Amino acid sequence: MKVVIWAGGLGSRISEESHLLPKPMIEIGGKPILWHIMKIYSHYGYNDFIICLGYKQEVVKQFFANYIANNYDVTFDMRSHKTIIHEDAVDPWCVTLADTGLMTGTAGRLARVRKYIGDEPFMVTYGDAVADVDLAALETFHRSHGKLVTITTATLAQTKGVLKVDSQGNVLSFREKKDEDAALINGGFMVMEPGIFNHITDESEMDYELLLRLSQMGQVKAFHHQGFWQCMDTQRERKKLDEMCRSGNMPWKVW
Repeated sequence: MKVVIWAGGLGSRISEESHLLPKPMIEIGGKPILWHIMKIYSHYGYNDFIICLGYKQEVVKQFFANYIANNYDVTFDMRSHKTIIHEDAVDPWCVTLADTGLMTGTAGRLARVRKYIGDEPFMVTYGDAVADVDLAALETFHRSHGKLVTITTATLAQTKGVLKVDSQGNVLSFREKKDEDAALINGGFMVMEPGIFNHITDESEMDYELLLRLSQMGQVKAFHHQGFWQCMDTQRERKKLDEMCRSGNMPWKVW
C-alpha cells in the first residue's frame, strides 16, 4: 500500500522557519519531521511514498537526492563508476517526489498524483504530525468496513480556562480546563479507496471539504487512536517536539 504525504503547503503558522524551508523539512531532533513520519510508516512495512510538493519543493528534492551520501558511509569509485554503501540496513524506501503546484488544495494534490497511486487503496497523511498509531491495525480496520475513507482521530486537549458568557457579554462562570473539554480531530494517518477520485471536484478543493461531503454520504469511518499524537503548527510545538527528541522521550519512535 502506497503512502501519500502532503508536503506542499506554505506553513504560514510557523513562518519563523517556513520562510526558509517547507514545513515538513523543519527539523526536530536534527531530522526533518517528514523523515520521522516516514520512519513510522516504514516500521509497519509501508515503504512506497509519494510526496506532494509545492512550496520550496527543491529543498525536499535535494534532501532525497543526497540522502544516501548524507546518512550512510559511502564510497564513490570513480574508476568503475560504482557507488558502494557500507551499511547493512538502509531505509528500504521508494520515494516519488511530485510537483503538485504552489496553491493547489490538498484534495487537488491527491488528484495530481493519481497516476502514481494506481487503482489500489492508499494511505495519506499530513507532513507535520507524528503519532504512535498502529498502522497495521488501521489498515485492517479500513478493509473491514468497505467505506471510501478511514480517518484516524486524535484528542486535542483544551489548553485554556473555559468561560461561559451570556448574550449581553456578562461572564457567568469561569473554570479551569477539564479532560472533557478535549475535542476529537482528524489526526491524519488516513486510508482511502481509489474511488475517492470520483468525488474530487477541482484542484483548489481542500481535504476537509472533500471529507465533509463524503461524511454526509456515509463514506467516512473513524479509527480511534488513544495514544500519542502531536502536530507542529507553531514554533512552540516545534520546540516541544525538538525537546522531546533531545531528551529521548519520543513516543512516536516505534522503529
